Amino acid sequence: MNVPMNRFLILAVLTLGGCATPRPDTGGNADALTFVVVRHAEKAIDDPEDPALTEAGRQRAQRLARLLADAPVVAVYATEFRRTRETGQPTADTHHLPVSAYFSRGPAAESAAHWRRDHDHGTVLIVGHSNTVPDLVAALSGQAATPMPETEYDRVTRIRFDAEGSARVDITRY
Repeated sequence: MNVPMNRFLILAVLTLGGCATPRPDTGGNADALTFVVVRHAEKAIDDPEDPALTEAGRQRAQRLARLLADAPVVAVYATEFRRTRETGQPTADTHHLPVSAYFSRGPAAESAAHWRRDHDHGTVLIVGHSNTVPDLVAALSGQAATPMPETEYDRVTRIRFDAEGSARVDITRY
């Protein structure tokens, strides 16, 4: 009698498991890993070495925070420059997180390996520069990335990893 009952339980579990309803994806569900890579928002000319954001840049940073408000953001990274920190700060504030620094001139592969090692779920925001974002996207995804002109501020690249670790890259605007 135990053998047929065990078979019944196994069959029931397998059948019900196939009926599970997936959660909606709002930029990455809590069980998946998604990297969101953006360039800093529009920069001012107030400081030739470390400029702040313009008013338009501050508004763009707020739009980014609204875009990621419902995502399960677990970390925010920005380079050592003020414009990247100011771009990531509203998102960090929304999710009660610090903005963690990474070295802008460091090898993209090293940063990507660090982030992949430290994060296995959730959404990770990375704010870079026009000359670093494509390399970071390529290093994280293992796929070629489109160069970014100096005039482009609105590209949002999402790198989503499936259960097997394969990356899917989606580019949108904000």
